[in-house]
Amino acid sequence: MRIYKIFRAPEWAALEQDGTTGGAPVDLADGFIHFSTAAQAAETAAKHFAGADGLVLAAVEAAALGEALKWEPSRGGQLFPHLYRALARNEVAETWPLPLGDDGLHAFPETMA
Repeated sequence: MRIYKIFRAPEWAALEQDGTTGGAPVDLADGFIHFSTAAQAAETAAKHFAGADGLVLAAVEAAALGEALKWEPSRGGQLFPHLYRALARNEVAETWPLPLGDDGLHAFPETMA
């Protein structure tokens, strides 16, 4: 199963340069990296990245993250994947640009599983 992380351009550039990331400021403050499932990603984008352009959507294989990945209740009691360690660039399986559509919502790739 793949899980997804939305990065702002500077966060993605830092991961590309450094090879690892502790996440965005909200991740660092919370003590874990926030991920979403494919079904949760659009709502995450609308809630936390409304109107933001230049985003990168990264897919990660959940099983590859081991025991540091925890599924915990969040919005409306849904279980969300939270990673309690840094994410390595080589753990990112695939990426896509996440542009804004004409409707002002982010346009997710059709190939997103």
